[in-house]
Amino acid sequence: MKIAVVVGTRPEAIKLAPVIALLGAAAHVIHTGQHHSPGMTGHITPHTTVPATTHPTRGHQLGHLITALADELDHLRPDAVLVQGDTTSALAGALAANTHQIPLAHLEAGLRSGDRTMPAEHNRILIDHLADLCCAPTIQAKRNLVIENIPTDRIHLTGNTIVEAALAALPGDVAQTRVLESFRLEPGRFVLATIHRPENADDPGNLAAILRQLGEIPAPVLFPLHPRTAASIERFGLSRLAARLQLCGPLGYPELLTLIRHTAGLVTDSGGIQEEATVLGRPLLVVRRSNERPEAERLTGTRTVPAAGQIPLIATGWLTDPDAPTHWHPRTTPFGDGSASERVVHLLTTHFGQHAPQALAAS
Repeated sequence: MKIAVVVGTRPEAIKLAPVIALLGAAAHVIHTGQHHSPGMTGHITPHTTVPATTHPTRGHQLGHLITALADELDHLRPDAVLVQGDTTSALAGALAANTHQIPLAHLEAGLRSGDRTMPAEHNRILIDHLADLCCAPTIQAKRNLVIENIPTDRIHLTGNTIVEAALAALPGDVAQTRVLESFRLEPGRFVLATIHRPENADDPGNLAAILRQLGEIPAPVLFPLHPRTAASIERFGLSRLAARLQLCGPLGYPELLTLIRHTAGLVTDSGGIQEEATVLGRPLLVVRRSNERPEAERLTGTRTVPAAGQIPLIATGWLTDPDAPTHWHPRTTPFGDGSASERVVHLLTTHFGQHAPQALAAS
C-alpha cells in the first residue's frame, strides 16, 4: 500500500503526524509549501516538496497546487491520497486525486459552520463530497455528512487525531515550568489570546475592540502574534492598544500546549486551539460569528463577537474562580479517546491495502 499524504500547514502536519508514523513506509508525504515558516511542518519530514508559487491570490495558489500535485501523483501512482481539514492544500490534493481517479481519504471530515463567507467552509464541503473515505471526528460531524446525503458506507467515526498529537507533544513538568518562567507567568494567573481570522484581523473595528477588551483584563494577557494580525495592527494604527498586552512571536507547538495547559482561559478565533483546550482541560471564549466546532463550546466555553464587549467579563470570571486550578479536567474531550490515528490507519488499510489489521471500535 502507498498513501500520498498532502500537507501544507502546521495544523495539518500536527494532526497527520500520528497517522504518518503508523503508516510507516506506506506514507509518501508531499509538502505543498502553503506555509513556508521554519518548523511549520512540525516533526514531519516530507518526501517531496512542491515548488512554491509567488502569486498571492487564493485562486492562483489553488490552480498552481492542483497542477503540481497532479504531476506528482502521476509520477507516484499511489493507492490513495490522504488530506486533512479545509485548507487550500487539502482542496488541491482532493482535486488532483480526482483528476487522476485516485481514491481520496479525508481526515476531519464533516465539520460545518454554516457560514458560506468562509473559504474554509467551501473547501471542506467540496472535499467531503469528493472523498471515498470520510473520517469524521465527532458524532455531529458524522451527522452533517449524512444530512448532505453522502453515502453512509463512505462515512466512519474515528475521533480526532489532535487528542493523541497534543498529549504526545506536551512537555514534561520541568520543561513546562521553564516555559512559564521564560514568559514570567504564573499557572492560572494569565490569559492566552490568539486572533488571526480575517473577520477579526482584517477588520479594523473588530481588531481594535478585541485589543481594547484584552487590555482590560486584570491579569497578564499573552498574545502570540500571527503574521496577519501583526501586519493589521501596524496598518490600522493599533500599536498603542496592542502594547498593553504581552506580545510575542509565533510559538513552537510544545510551548503553545504548555501555555494552554496553565492558562486561566483562552480567548481565540482558532479552530485547532479549541480542540487543544478540551484535550488539556481549559475554558475558552471563541471570538467568531460562527463555529464549525460547536462541541468545544458546549464543553468548556462560549462564543461571542467583538462588539458584544464580553471578553473582560468572562476572563475575569476565570481568574476569580476559586476552583479554577482543578475545575477543568484533562481528556474530557468530545474529540475522541486518543485512538483516532489507529482507526484511520485501519480504515486506510481496509479500503486501499491488501492486509487489514483487527478492527477498532469507533470512539
